[in-house]
Amino acid sequence: MDKIQNAANYVSDTVKGATSTASKEANKEVAKDNNAALGTRASATKDALGDKVDEKKHNTSADVNKEAAKH
Repeated sequence: MDKIQNAANYVSDTVKGATSTASKEANKEVAKDNNAALGTRASATKDALGDKVDEKKHNTSADVNKEAAKH
């Protein structure tokens, strides 16, 4: 039963990590956009940093769950 739960958590965390990656990349593009307002660019920079943290957290958790599902 634990293997099934770990596999499900791996899939969930992998999807969350991919979502955070996509959001991070979109925010980076907004932050680089010279036509965007300064406040918008600053907010996008902050959001991209938060997405990077979330990305790392989800990917690490996915790796842990993947290994746990093997044993």
